[in-house]
Formats: sequence, structure tokens, C-alpha cells
Amino acid sequence: MLNIIGTIMIVIGIGFIAFGVFGLFRFSDLYARTLIAAKVDTVGFITVMAGVIVRSGINFFSLKVLLILVLAIIINPLSSHAIARSAYMSGYRVKKGE
Repeated sequence: MLNIIGTIMIVIGIGFIAFGVFGLFRFSDLYARTLIAAKVDTVGFITVMAGVIVRSGINFFSLKVLLILVLAIIINPLSSHAIARSAYMSGYRVKKGE
């Protein structure tokens, strides 16, 4: 039963990431794309890794995956912020027509 639930979570996470990649093409400026990429990457990764934890059960491997998951939750928003801030500081501005 846990294998089925874990597989469903993994498929949902991969589907979320796939729809997010297609959604990136709808936005025209760097800031919107950075925001969408950060959200899709973080939420999709959380769902896939949670599915891996559910599939493998409670063991040392799950603990390592959980540690990677916590690090990703901390690092992904920080890296997206750094990318957007560096674009802003270097002078990138959104045009009025976009």
C-alpha cells in the first residue's frame, strides 16, 4: 500500500514540475520566470522526495533523503533570491509594454 501511495506522490511531483516548465514559457520577464521556477522546483522536489520517503519506509535512507529535502527547502528560495537580486543590481528592468 505504501508503494502505491509513494508512486502516486512521485508521479504528482513529476507532473507538477512538467506543468511548471510549460508555464515558464508564458511569462516574458526574468523576475516572473524566476519566481515560477523557484516555486515549481521547490514544491515538485518536495513532493517527489516525500514519495521516495514513503516508498522506502522508515530507515537510514529515508533519513538521508529527509536531510536533503530540508537543505533544498532552505537553499532553493535563497538561490532564487540571489539570482533576482543580482539581475536587479546589474540594472535589469522590466519594460513597460511587457
